[in-house]
Amino acid sequence: MDGFLVALGVSFAVIFVAELGDKSQLMALTFATRFKTLPVLIGITVATAVVHLVSVGVGYGLGVALPTGWISLIAAVAFLAFGAWTLRGDKLTDDEKTKAERSTGSAILAVGGAFFLAELGDKTMLATITLATQYGWFGTWLGSTIGMVAADALAILVGRLLGRHLPEKAIRYGAAVLFVIFGVWLLVEAIIELT
Repeated sequence: MDGFLVALGVSFAVIFVAELGDKSQLMALTFATRFKTLPVLIGITVATAVVHLVSVGVGYGLGVALPTGWISLIAAVAFLAFGAWTLRGDKLTDDEKTKAERSTGSAILAVGGAFFLAELGDKTMLATITLATQYGWFGTWLGSTIGMVAADALAILVGRLLGRHLPEKAIRYGAAVLFVIFGVWLLVEAIIELT
């Protein structure tokens, strides 16, 4: 049970941080201005659960196939890259914003479809793959899904309270620093295992 709780906690924290300021978080805020909050959160949850299930499958497979020292080294480099990616920032393109604002039909289907496509190849998907190489698949899947939904729900809540003005720079820098800390921690682990 300890391994599950560690995977759940670490995955939740990493993905929650990774989602802060991400384009899918901006999409959540945009959808919440058009639809009721509950259908938006259901669509986000379903899409995230599916994408992260695929992610942990890939990550778990890599974790079984590669030696742990090399996995730690690859994960460290990935987290340092995620830190740089986060510093660069993420914005909705005009096309993505238009689709989010003008979606018709079922809110759950519109949000779920948009989030599924937006998350493919996104840093949260790649971070989930990376985490699954280190931790159990179920705890990683559950923690990463809850972390992403919690971050998006927070964006919706804060956006509604503050009139959609989020402190993007502070969020971006804080998230980048946390990614670098995880990257350095994994790098030290890799060096210890490889020597």
